[in-house]
Amino acid sequence: MVEEKTPQPAATEENSPAQAFKDEALRPEVGINVSGHKQELQRNFGLLSLCGLGLTSGNVWMALGGSITVAIYNGGPPGVIYEYIAASVFYWIVGASIAELASAIPSSGGAEEEAVYHWATITAGRYGRACGWFAGWWNGLAWLLALASQLQIVAAQAVSMYAVMHDGFETERWQVFVTYILIAWIACFTVLYMNRALPSIELLGGFLVIVGVFVTIVVCAVLPHVTGKGYATNHSVWRDWQNQTGYESDGFVFLLGMLNGAYAVGTPDLITHLAEEVPHPSSNLPKAILAQYTFGFLSGLCYLLAILYPITSLPSVLNSTYLFPLTAIYRQATATSKTATIVLLLLALLPNLVACIGAYVTASRVFWTLARDNATPFSGFFAHVDRGTHNPFRAIVFCAVFATVLGCIYVGSTTAFAAFVGSFVVLSTLSYLAAILPHLLSRRCNITPGWFWMRGAIGFIVNAVSCVYIVVFVVIFCIPFSLPVDAESMNYASLITGGLSLFVLAFWFVRRATYVGPRQVVLDTHILTKDAI
Repeated sequence: MVEEKTPQPAATEENSPAQAFKDEALRPEVGINVSGHKQELQRNFGLLSLCGLGLTSGNVWMALGGSITVAIYNGGPPGVIYEYIAASVFYWIVGASIAELASAIPSSGGAEEEAVYHWATITAGRYGRACGWFAGWWNGLAWLLALASQLQIVAAQAVSMYAVMHDGFETERWQVFVTYILIAWIACFTVLYMNRALPSIELLGGFLVIVGVFVTIVVCAVLPHVTGKGYATNHSVWRDWQNQTGYESDGFVFLLGMLNGAYAVGTPDLITHLAEEVPHPSSNLPKAILAQYTFGFLSGLCYLLAILYPITSLPSVLNSTYLFPLTAIYRQATATSKTATIVLLLLALLPNLVACIGAYVTASRVFWTLARDNATPFSGFFAHVDRGTHNPFRAIVFCAVFATVLGCIYVGSTTAFAAFVGSFVVLSTLSYLAAILPHLLSRRCNITPGWFWMRGAIGFIVNAVSCVYIVVFVVIFCIPFSLPVDAESMNYASLITGGLSLFVLAFWFVRRATYVGPRQVVLDTHILTKDAI
C-alpha cells in the first residue's frame, strides 16, 4: 500500500520561521541568538575585557616592531612611518564598514569567521549561501594562519632574549620550534580549562599592552640622551627615503610597503568573534572596535617614532643575526645594555603571550562556527560544546594541532612557513570584501540597521572606498617584495591563497546540499535571548 503524502500547509504566522524561532525562544532551557542558533556560550566578556582582547590580540605596536626590518627596505624610516599612516587610514574605513555590519548582525565569530561569514550570507541575498561559504572559510583560514604567526613571533622573541644574555650563542631553527610548541600547547590548555578566567586574562593583557608601550617609548626616547649615544637626525627619520627593494618606482614601493602597516592593523573583525560571549553586542562591538583602532593607531605611531630615532646605524639593524628584529634596535637604544634590552623585550613578550591566548579564542570560535553549520570536515564532531568547560573544546584542540603542523613546516623550511602565514592579510581582507561588497551592491538594504549605522551618502562612500582598497591591495600584496626574485624571496601569497580557495571551492560541491549556513533573525528582543543585542 502506498502511503499518500500529506500536503504541506501554507506558510502562516503560526508556522513561519519567525514563529518557530519565537516558539523555541519561549522554552526556558533554550535561547536563540542573532545567528539563529541556540545560545550555547556564556556571556563572560564585558566591554572592558572585550577591549582588552582587541588591544592584546590586535597588538599594533608589537606587530609593527616584529616586521620593522622588512618595512625599512620599503623607503627607510620615512617609509615605515608614512606607509603605516596610509594603511591605518584605509583600515579605519574598512573598520567602520565592519563595525556597521557587526552592530546590525552581532553574531559569534564576528570579526573574522562567523561574523564575516554571517554578514556575507545575509548581505548577498540569494547568493548568500555561496558568498558566506567563501567568506567564512577565508576568514577561518586567515585566523588559523594568524595564530601560527603569533606563536612564531613569541618563540623568536624568547630565543632572541636568550641569545642576548649568552654571547656567541648561535640560534638554530629547532630551538625556535621547541619554544613554539611549548607556547602553543600551554596557550591551548589555558583556553581549554580557564574559560571563566579568559576575560580577566584579556584585561591583564590590555594592561600589559598599555604599560609595555608606555615604558618602551619612555626608555627608547630618554636613554640615548642619558647614555650620550645620541639620536638619528630629523632628516633621516622623516625625509631620507631609501628604496632598497630593487623596484624603480618609489610610488609603487610605497604601496607595496603598506603591507607592513596592514599586517599590524588589519584585524577590524577581531573582537566580533565574541559576539555571543558579550552582552549587548550591537553597541559594545562597535565601541570595542573604535577603542582598538584609536589606541592601536596612536600607540603604534608613537612607538615607531620612539624606536626609529635611536637607530644611528641602520645597516647593523638590517644585517642583525637576531631572529626577532627589535632586538638589534633595542640594543642600539640602550647602548648595548643587556639588562635594559631584556627588560624591553620582556615588555613585548608578556602581552604577546596573552595575544596567543586571544588568537586561540578567535580562531577556535571561527572554526566552531563553521562546523556548527556543517561547513567543515567532521562537522558534528567539531561543533560540540563541552558542558564541563563551556567552550568549543574540540575546535580549540584542532587549532592547536593545526598550529603544530605549521610549526613542523617551519622546521623544514622557513620559506614555506612564511608563505602560509604571509597569506593571512590577503585571506582576511578577501573575507571582508565578501561581506562589504554585496552590502554595497544591494544598496545597503538587505539588513536592518543596528546601534551603529552610517546614514545617507556616508555609508555608500565608506563601503565603496573599502571595496576599492581591498581589490587593489589584494593584488599588490601578492607581488614579490623585492627584485631580483628567487625561490626564497618570492611572494607566495597568491599561490597559497589560490590553492586554499580551490580547496574551499571543491569542498563546497561536496557539502552544498547539506550545508546549513547562518540564518537571519530580526533584532527583536521578544525572540532573542537576554543581552543578545
